[in-house]
Amino acid sequence: MAAAAANLPGGITSLLDTDLYKLTMQCCVLKFFPDVSVTYSFTNRTPDKKLSRAAFQWLQAQVDKLGNIRVSPEELHFLKKNCPYLNSQYLLFLSTFHLKPSTQLKLSFTAIHDTGSDEDLGDFRIDTEGLWLDTILYEIPLLALVSEAYFKFVETDWSYEGQVEKAYQKGAKLLQEGCLFSEFGTRRRRDYHTQDLVLQGLRRAADEGKTAGWQGKLSGTSNVHFAHKHELLPVGTVAHEWFMGVAAITNDYEHANEIALEYWTATFGEGVLGVALTDTFGTPAFLKAFKKQIPNITTAIEGGSATKASAAATTDPGTQSLATTQPPIHAGLEGGNRPRRTYADVFTGVRQDSGDPLNFVKMMREFYDQEAITDKKTIVFSDSLNLDLCLKYKAAAEAAGFQPTFGVGTFLTNDFVEKSTGNKSVPLNIVIKIASAQGRHAVKISDNIGKNTGNKATVEEVKRRLGYTEKEWAGGDEKTRWGTAKQLAA
Repeated sequence: MAAAAANLPGGITSLLDTDLYKLTMQCCVLKFFPDVSVTYSFTNRTPDKKLSRAAFQWLQAQVDKLGNIRVSPEELHFLKKNCPYLNSQYLLFLSTFHLKPSTQLKLSFTAIHDTGSDEDLGDFRIDTEGLWLDTILYEIPLLALVSEAYFKFVETDWSYEGQVEKAYQKGAKLLQEGCLFSEFGTRRRRDYHTQDLVLQGLRRAADEGKTAGWQGKLSGTSNVHFAHKHELLPVGTVAHEWFMGVAAITNDYEHANEIALEYWTATFGEGVLGVALTDTFGTPAFLKAFKKQIPNITTAIEGGSATKASAAATTDPGTQSLATTQPPIHAGLEGGNRPRRTYADVFTGVRQDSGDPLNFVKMMREFYDQEAITDKKTIVFSDSLNLDLCLKYKAAAEAAGFQPTFGVGTFLTNDFVEKSTGNKSVPLNIVIKIASAQGRHAVKISDNIGKNTGNKATVEEVKRRLGYTEKEWAGGDEKTRWGTAKQLAA
């Protein structure tokens, strides 16, 4: 590791050092599910990569510090200016929000061969439990901290040298080829400093591209803190967690996608944050809900009442307010005679995050044609991208009449080589997923068996209930998704 790293700040210092969709989902949870208890589970899809005792102790110390962080007035101003869909009631809530790791998190370490040494390697667990509203912001910082701990203490044969230039070259290539893309790399970044260097390189490429007339565009970053720091647009909409949580709470997997879309639209309004994530329970099941008409419900209105908590003590009874303890499908009507459009009409596009992207393009083209939707829709590709894959998917999407965009993550923020060998320094493949809500298991099926998440019995039950057809994809091996230690760096 670069000697300069010792002088750099470590860990997490801002609550906004997270992906935007964690804030948008927390906004919805505040509105509809403020009293729902949840648990989260951590999975290391690269189990051969283990923490040392010293790494785990550092991780625990950083986790303990999370409870000291608050959103600053400057950060709140940034959100008000750049994220107008986050209404005033939510921002008021966020202004006093803080994590409580001592009561919400439990970390444990088990050495494989316990000698008592700091160098002992072992398996570790991260268990999260509490109200959904209070724990939803843990996922991204915890993942970032685990990666930082691993590469700070275990695999240290790397340096920051060339990271800005490497990011610049990648950004320049994408821009020259006409790609619209965003940086999505927080959760598996090597560390905070790496992501900062990467964004410096991408900003340099974007600035040069404007002068040179390159057709592509750097749309922003999913990391709200870095968007603030680098004067970029924070980008993102929703994660699998939203659909998983709603499905577990309602135990209605047959209609979970539709219910989750109704809650989402009722919070933010039609056409706002309008890129739909399709694969939580398989894209075919999602498309059945996507073509449904949006109910004439109490719509999202401007002002704080649009996201006021649904707890009894803060409920406004009128149908002009979204602050109702009833879900939107049962709420009072507003403008009941207005034309009803479908979710597929209103949403600007979809995000592809598992399975075969080329099959996904074909499936979405057939879907929109069957629904007689002629507007040009967007496909956001976000699953384990690199330069070649972006260009491949761009060609396929454009040929099918879509506007492709790309959320590029680990390829940007964890692309290193071993100094001593020149081989690839392989990133961790780690995830944290909601594991239960309201006492019921929460699961994800996805469009690829390698990304099934959650209680196995519940996964199989949901597949049966939905008539899910199992899918495997040659590119979907999660253990080697980012290469192997013997692979020479490109």
